[in-house]
Amino acid sequence: MVSGHIRYSIPEEMKKGSLIGNVAQDLGLDTKRLRSGRARIITGENIQYTELKTDKGILVVNERIDREQLCGDVTPCSFSFEVILENPMELHQITIEVTDINDHSPTFKRNIISFEISESANVGSRFSLTSAEDPDVGVNGLREYVLTENDNFVLKQSSNADGKKYAAMVLQKPLDRETNPHLTLKLIAVDGGTPQRSGTVNIDVTVLDANDNAPVFNQSVYKATVMENSPKGTYVTTVNASDADFGSNSLITYHFSDLGSGFDHLFAIDEQTGIISLTDFIDYEKDRKYELRIDAKDHGGLTDEGKVIIEVNDVNDNAPTISVMSFTSPVSEDSPPGTTLGIINVKDLDSGDNGQVTCKIEGDAPFKIQSNVRNYYTLVTDTVLDRERVSDYNITVVATDAGIPPLSTKRTFHLKVSDVNDNAPVFSQGVYNAFVAENNSPHVSVLKLVAKDPDENQNSRISYFLEDGNISGSLVSSYVSVNAENGVIHAVLSFDYEQIKDLVFVVKAQDGGSPPLSSNVTVKILIQDQNDNPPQVLYPVQTGGSVVGEMVPRSADVGYLVSKVVAVDVDSGQNAWLSYKLQKATDRALFEVGLQNGEIRTIRQVTDKDPVNQKLTVIVEDNGQPSRSATVIVNVAVADSFSEVLSEFTDFKQDKEYNDNLTFYLVLALAVVSFLFITCLVVIISVKIYRWRQSRVLYHSNLPVIPYYPPRYSDTLGGTGTLQHVYNYEVCRTTDSRKSDCKFGRAGSQNVLIMDPSSTGTMQRIQREKNILDEPDSPLEVS
Repeated sequence: MVSGHIRYSIPEEMKKGSLIGNVAQDLGLDTKRLRSGRARIITGENIQYTELKTDKGILVVNERIDREQLCGDVTPCSFSFEVILENPMELHQITIEVTDINDHSPTFKRNIISFEISESANVGSRFSLTSAEDPDVGVNGLREYVLTENDNFVLKQSSNADGKKYAAMVLQKPLDRETNPHLTLKLIAVDGGTPQRSGTVNIDVTVLDANDNAPVFNQSVYKATVMENSPKGTYVTTVNASDADFGSNSLITYHFSDLGSGFDHLFAIDEQTGIISLTDFIDYEKDRKYELRIDAKDHGGLTDEGKVIIEVNDVNDNAPTISVMSFTSPVSEDSPPGTTLGIINVKDLDSGDNGQVTCKIEGDAPFKIQSNVRNYYTLVTDTVLDRERVSDYNITVVATDAGIPPLSTKRTFHLKVSDVNDNAPVFSQGVYNAFVAENNSPHVSVLKLVAKDPDENQNSRISYFLEDGNISGSLVSSYVSVNAENGVIHAVLSFDYEQIKDLVFVVKAQDGGSPPLSSNVTVKILIQDQNDNPPQVLYPVQTGGSVVGEMVPRSADVGYLVSKVVAVDVDSGQNAWLSYKLQKATDRALFEVGLQNGEIRTIRQVTDKDPVNQKLTVIVEDNGQPSRSATVIVNVAVADSFSEVLSEFTDFKQDKEYNDNLTFYLVLALAVVSFLFITCLVVIISVKIYRWRQSRVLYHSNLPVIPYYPPRYSDTLGGTGTLQHVYNYEVCRTTDSRKSDCKFGRAGSQNVLIMDPSSTGTMQRIQREKNILDEPDSPLEVS
């Protein structure tokens, strides 16, 4: 804080714009500093008499200055104000002394002064005259009174302690009513100005008959006190005078001999009792003391003069006033503690303790108020502000005086806090989990990410981005995409649960601040399995070129394990739960299939009447919705020996061949219609004859040994129920068509028969053997 004090003296009634002084030069400042510091005048008054020209650094008259209006009879007359500058703060006090010019003439409140004086009045009797009023002061004020020449009276002049001049006529020669019953005089008031001004009042003297005793006050000076703002009619004091005369000449009345301008409406005196009371409200801030002159007059016209001094006691009737010098809003939330928000000026017109003012901030707010210069306070921040917690404040400054009771004034300042990008986006969840069914449509919406930023405007505008990463060797962006505006995650392609079961990636949320702030969140997308894969049968293996069969001896008991259907499903969960059902069977009363394990067992005792060839159709279903299934055909041979199986197998082949040929003939017959009917008969007969001859040739021929190697089955699923045993069958035939050897390898109670025609002989010999087997009369022995 920097302060200075300069004083100027100017005459009153200067024209508007007149130069008072060069403030910049007198304060040692330049005009640039005045402009950069936003120099301005702080008066706190309604009328601003001066104006500061910051571009020239001079102080000029802004309003008409009337010394009498400004100060009355107070001298010297001056007024003060402050010039305030900011950055840094400077406060300079300037006092303007206004000198008086002789622009008023002395004036009397009355046009005529009337006296009734007894002819018996003693020489030396005093008769007070009305004082003249001259608002000017000093040499321009009232200097003296002049009484026109006469034989009876001389003029005596006196002054009060405040310098006010009074005049009285003193009788120097007794009056003679018979000689001159009426006198007319003139009283002239003259000031000391140049040019000199004057005022005149007429004095009318009526000479009465003898009254030789004048009233006398019992004390020369009366003193009283009165509280300001006392109600009208409040008692002030009582004056008292006595007269030694008798009768009407002793009756006394009281009058104000001279009330200064502005006083006559404040006090009243009872003419009979001498009681002085208030007729209006008294303001201590305008006048602190009043001096009244009282005349006591008897009916003979004799008077005595007394003085009443009234002192006004101050009461706390003025609340402090708060003037705002400067205030800054908005303020950035990252402003350090101690940042200046505004400067205020606080004044109280009362005096003493009633004018002592303290300032504080109402409520719990992060601000404080400091004072380094009298009556000036600085509003500063006390802590770091946080716009996200409180975006604006209503700062209430309370100014309280020390009166009893104290008076206070409040002034509220609305402060806005501007935002800075000090908060990163925050996701509503630490980890986002979502589920999507496989075989989804590409670009389907998976989930929506939500991040919030407590900042405002551009600082809270959030964009979403995929962080770089790989999933199964491919970029994350090849699987999913994120909408930068709303955070919605879309699937880029259709997912396959059997290839990928989950996606884990990171999404970044970034605000639009400068510099931007961001935060990451992990997103887990779990692929839900759909029942899109049917069961796959691992055993028995279905091949087009072989006949797979299981052999059940006729001595098998109830519950005999015939075979086991092993299947898997690449789906998961309940979509991979498999159940086995017997769809069709040659004899449904003979076999059953385990619902959960696929085991084929007998449900009754096998008898000799049961056909050798049993064909079972087993359906495998999963538990999906809707379910998928697969079908497997199991050929079961009910026989005690392999020769019985071969015999049945040969009949089966012949029947099958016959049915195939018959179907061919029917189709051919329908094609060529009746015209080819005879031709077809010839062809059929020729074919039959040809086959009979070929079969006979094969029957008498030498045949090679044909080995058969059944497949080996192993546990492919690690305990899924696939058969774990090895079954080997060997079929050997000699060159003699009537003799052959068969060897069976048994494991447990389960037999597998695979007849696969493969040998080291030529294809022609294999075909001939097949034709022999097709012959219904071809002998086959199994031993």
